[in-house]
Amino acid sequence: MLANLLKTALGRLRFIAFLEGTSLLILLGIAMPLKYWAGYPQPVRFVGMAHGVLFILYVVLLVQVVFEYSWGWKKFFLGLFASVIPFGTFYADAKIFKEPNQDSL
Repeated sequence: MLANLLKTALGRLRFIAFLEGTSLLILLGIAMPLKYWAGYPQPVRFVGMAHGVLFILYVVLLVQVVFEYSWGWKKFFLGLFASVIPFGTFYADAKIFKEPNQDSL
């Protein structure tokens, strides 16, 4: 199933959106509390770096999908906004990042 998902630009975006959203939740829910409440800053360095790389990859893939699928500005900005709020990419995957209807081809 994952191999099929990674064959299209939209599938790659959905996969990276899941990883990016998960990394944001780990950063905010685990790494940041460890840094500020337990005095253990190392997880923020590693999770923050991973999240940053995934965020950049997410934006690049979002731009690719916008051009490839001829999405409008609204979908682009909704996808971009979804990446900066917790659980946003999961919502975007369910509501915005749908495969185009194959019946219309």
